[in-house]
Amino acid sequence: MFDGVARWWDGAELWLAQQWFPVQFVLVIAVLLPLCAGLAWVIHRGVDGVADLLGRSRRGDRTAAGGEGGDPGARS
Repeated sequence: MFDGVARWWDGAELWLAQQWFPVQFVLVIAVLLPLCAGLAWVIHRGVDGVADLLGRSRRGDRTAAGGEGGDPGARS
């Protein structure tokens, strides 16, 4: 199975390498731009989720210690 994938990839790579540079550029951008945008969205959502979890944990620690439970950005 891996040999088939390797042969397919070699054929696609050879086909792309033989194209005129502007065609190569458009094809690579047409694939990479949505891929990178999707990856950036996934990373953004992941970081937001972790920040929310850490923020909740921090607010929970602050209220359990008898501190202010208000705005997490406020200074005490």
